[in-house]
Amino acid sequence: MAVAAVSSTATASPPQVEAPAYFVQSAVDGTVLAQRAATTPRAIASITKLMTVLVALEHLSLDDVVTVPVLATKVGEASVPLRAGQRLTVRELVEAALVPSANDAATTLAYAAANGSVPLFVSWMNAKAAELGLHDTHFVTPHGLDRPGHYSSARDVVELARVALANPIIRQFASSESAEVGGRELETTDDLLSSFPPLVAGKTGHTDDAGWAEVAEAKRGSVRVFASVLGDPSRYQRNVDLRALLAWALGRYRRVLAIDAHRVYATAPTAYGRPAVELVAARSVARDQLDDRALVEQLVAPTAVALPVVRGQRLGEVRVYERGRLVASSPLVAAESIAKPGAWGRVRWYATRTLHRLTSFVP
Repeated sequence: MAVAAVSSTATASPPQVEAPAYFVQSAVDGTVLAQRAATTPRAIASITKLMTVLVALEHLSLDDVVTVPVLATKVGEASVPLRAGQRLTVRELVEAALVPSANDAATTLAYAAANGSVPLFVSWMNAKAAELGLHDTHFVTPHGLDRPGHYSSARDVVELARVALANPIIRQFASSESAEVGGRELETTDDLLSSFPPLVAGKTGHTDDAGWAEVAEAKRGSVRVFASVLGDPSRYQRNVDLRALLAWALGRYRRVLAIDAHRVYATAPTAYGRPAVELVAARSVARDQLDDRALVEQLVAPTAVALPVVRGQRLGEVRVYERGRLVASSPLVAAESIAKPGAWGRVRWYATRTLHRLTSFVP
């Protein structure tokens, strides 16, 4: 058995940001890359709408047509605006809630999903939060405007985004720069969608209590990361902080060849004077590796191999670990076939070896 460290570098520090709370997590391996006040309850404004849409889609179909209630038109602030009695599809309302972050659309979804009872819908939101393990979260409204007791945390909104963006409908609209709702062309509130190419999708929020906030997913190659910033002092600073955290997190990973099929990992002696057999990996395994983590490989190989050996014959295994966790493995196989000598060849080898031993005793 052989053990060897593959790589190790110093830990990178996160960028300096103004957000009083943030959380950055890798989707590659779940590693928490950076955080500040990540579990402190804070107002989250329209990030709430990720939960609103997630729960609404459990009760409504996209093609359902619903009527806008009067109460939805009275919520105020960001809106389509919708008119009482207006009829729209659930798809349009989801689009309006996620792209321009319309409060009237979010309220209409809640009203329709719970047959006119917004408090019932909010109870479903809280039940979903408990199901997802969002322990720092409590909802009071479906739109996210400031209300006592309505809060979440930088960590919880990242988990909420991870779950919500796994829904293809939410992912589609949370990554859209514009929407058409009821004949109106509406623009996204997410500035990074057009200015930061790695951004996949996100949800913004802004109120007096929440400050400027956003949670988002970014991707470069096969590396995906999530980050949230809560409480930034301005829209500009929110964009700067979130971009910096996401770019830094994406840069923490490199593509490494954890197992190389072209490398000879070991050799094992054979018999009858035949050459040793070279052991190679059956396949290569590439993975995204965090820059401050070491990979440790473990080789399981025989001390000797009986002949004949056939090319591709499994003779061992290479295992690669990160902090004691198995992250890659492959059989070790014979690189070439090695034939077993015939009877005469074996007799000649034994005779030669015996003669050599006898002559070694002659003074």
